Amino acid sequence: MMSSSVRLAQYHGIQNPGEAKLRNVGTPAFERHIYRCLEATCAELGAEVLALGGVEDHVHLVVRLPTTLAVAELVKRLKGASWHLMTHEVAPDDCFKWQGGYAAFTAGLRHLTPLCDYVCHQKEHHRIGSLIPSYEPPAHTATPAKQDPAL
Repeated sequence: MMSSSVRLAQYHGIQNPGEAKLRNVGTPAFERHIYRCLEATCAELGAEVLALGGVEDHVHLVVRLPTTLAVAELVKRLKGASWHLMTHEVAPDDCFKWQGGYAAFTAGLRHLTPLCDYVCHQKEHHRIGSLIPSYEPPAHTATPAKQDPAL
C-alpha cells in the first residue's frame, strides 16, 4: 500500500517595495498590474492565492503552497516576475525595486478566515488605523492598533 502525505499550510507573506520614489505606486493601474502578476506567478507554481491586498508601500499575500514549493522559492519568483513586469513593461522610467527581505508566517485553519479578511481590506485598515501589529511590517506598527486575535 502506497502512503500519501498531505500538507495544508497557508502562508501570510509581506513584501515591501524598496525606498525608491515611485510615481505609480498606489495607483489602481499599478495595483492591477502587480496583483495580476503575483496571482499568475502563484498559479504557474501551483500555489493557491487565498487573499491578496496592500497599500502603497507593501503587499500582503495569503497563499496555500504545494508540498513541492518552498516559501523562499515562491517569494523569489514573485519578486522576480513582478520586478521584470514593472521595469520592462509597466513603468520602465520608475525605479521599482522590492526590499531585500520579506516576512512569512504560517496560518492555522482557525485564523485563516480573519487573516484573509484582514488582507483583503488592507486599505481600510490603514485608513482607519485598525492595524494588527503582527500582520504588518514593522514601520506600520507605530500607529494605534487592535490586539492580534491570534494571541
